[in-house]
Amino acid sequence: QVQLVESGGGLVQAGGSLRLSCAAAGRAVSTYTMGWFRQAPGKAREFVAAISRSGESTYYADSVKGRFIISRDDAKNTVYLQMNSLKPEDTDVYYCAATLMSAPTHIRSVYDYWGQGTQVTVSS
Repeated sequence: QVQLVESGGGLVQAGGSLRLSCAAAGRAVSTYTMGWFRQAPGKAREFVAAISRSGESTYYADSVKGRFIISRDDAKNTVYLQMNSLKPEDTDVYYCAATLMSAPTHIRSVYDYWGQGTQVTVSS
């Protein structure tokens, strides 16, 4: 079993950047395909990005494609989400998640492990 802890959230102006981190404990993050999701109050949790166990395949939601980059550093047991050109509509709680599936996926139900989330607020 793996424990996930997100960090790096905060308040940023529109057009700015943030880098979120997801540190894993209890098991090597290289075991998992990793994903990032986000959720606003009263809304469903939505997919943002995912990266395969090998790191060779990535997958992005259309809303973030070209602006966000997911990466992983297995030596640090950490996954990152670099967020550039941020917009007010990117304001959400961001969660990282882990699945044993080999390919990156947007399907929320296949992710078995979740972090507690980190708040990102983008001001206009």
